[in-house]
Amino acid sequence: MIDNKKDENYIYYLVGQNLKKQRKLKHLTQRQLADLCNYSEGFIMNIESKKYLQTFSLGTIWKFADVLEIDVKELFNELEEEDKN
Repeated sequence: MIDNKKDENYIYYLVGQNLKKQRKLKHLTQRQLADLCNYSEGFIMNIESKKYLQTFSLGTIWKFADVLEIDVKELFNELEEEDKN
């Protein structure tokens, strides 16, 4: 888990955990989100993983926000304590 905000990879962790939260709020599985975005389920799994670092583009972030019908800023929210566990 990357929880050091000074680590340049922290942003990937932050977006990944917020993606997981937003996906669950929409009652979507990783498979369903992957299908809606035309990405592989493994790609979604890696992004949401706390142990694996998956990089992705700004376009990917935009696509997630569009499919989830949220403001892209929601994927950059600071994590609450329960989101870190």
